[in-house]
Amino acid sequence: MMTIKYFSRWCATVVALIGWHGFYDASVFAEDVVIKSPGIVAVDTVNSIQATNSVAMTNNPEADKGWKEVMKASQSPMIPVEWQQKQPTLEEQQAFFVPLLTQGADKARDFYTKYPNHPKADEAKKKEVMLLSIAAKRFGDTNQVARLDKLDKTILAVESPATQKELSPEDQEVRKQLPEIQKLVNGLPGTLNQLEAKAHELLKEYPKHQIGFELLMIASQMEQGEKAKAVLQEIAANEAAPEQFRNEAMDKLKQLDRLGKPVEIKFTAIDGRKVDLSQMQGKVVLVDFWATWCGPCVAEIPHVKEVYEKFHPKGFEVVGISLDQEQESLEKFVKEKELPWPQYFDGKGWENKFAQQYGIRGIPAMWLVDKRGNLQSVNARGDLEGTVEKLLAE
Repeated sequence: MMTIKYFSRWCATVVALIGWHGFYDASVFAEDVVIKSPGIVAVDTVNSIQATNSVAMTNNPEADKGWKEVMKASQSPMIPVEWQQKQPTLEEQQAFFVPLLTQGADKARDFYTKYPNHPKADEAKKKEVMLLSIAAKRFGDTNQVARLDKLDKTILAVESPATQKELSPEDQEVRKQLPEIQKLVNGLPGTLNQLEAKAHELLKEYPKHQIGFELLMIASQMEQGEKAKAVLQEIAANEAAPEQFRNEAMDKLKQLDRLGKPVEIKFTAIDGRKVDLSQMQGKVVLVDFWATWCGPCVAEIPHVKEVYEKFHPKGFEVVGISLDQEQESLEKFVKEKELPWPQYFDGKGWENKFAQQYGIRGIPAMWLVDKRGNLQSVNARGDLEGTVEKLLAE
């Protein structure tokens, strides 16, 4: 059965090979993590980076603010928490996605109508078409068909397959194998051995193509201990692997090498609290690398709060490391969601001090530190409650 966990890399591969429309047609609706790696990123990553870094600044602050709102409205949404346990029906997907897609399209239309000369006006028109096309063609919203038909044909052409990224011969061959690979991904963890075998088969046939490395990275997330290390070492040592894969594998190996060693984190939180992990021995601490713009991060919050409320009286603490760039947004979010634990913020995004120090290339990243102050897990999301309970009992 397909669950949300472990599938961000698969989503990224689908997007790279068949584009936005193919992404939705492939029935992949959400990402498990937002990845920093350039060029091979999940949809949430693309939107989040664009939302923060691609704002066309003009002499019209109101228009620029409007464009930010368009970008925010067209981001991949945070999916319902219950979908992590149960694959949603088409009706549930329609009820969830169609209103959001329509709202995003409305924002885009309002923007280019009000600011026709803005540098991002044409892009807003394309966003309107893209969002309406997904609502109409993927989710069967007939209400949007007439609206699409009324759009200028030169704008409508943006959603034509002919205008999408042209695929290389290798991409075309790999694309034919996506259904088979999809079945293997859906079948995890039971199909892990077959997935690894398929990855090696693809690497033998297409040694420089990203698909084999993507599947090995998925396998490394599923494997534990020495097996995970072996997969990552294979990627890191492969000179044919794209640089971003080798770098990510080496970063993950460094994280695994930190297991059993102290985590040095010391800062003053946004609310003035002093935090020093070296002074928190005797407690179990979750170090949560996250951001308010990261849908998967936000989706984890209700569960983290449940675990915190259950085990905080017994010595469980949470420390947030925010990769946000706007402190006001972070403070507002923390207040609205009533997050009781301290938050580190330096406004540097992916260049966050501790994210850089510990090689964080994807969020959420949840680390667990034991009572002795040593790192015990760099992937605590799988069974946070059970792992915390076990560490508290030691």
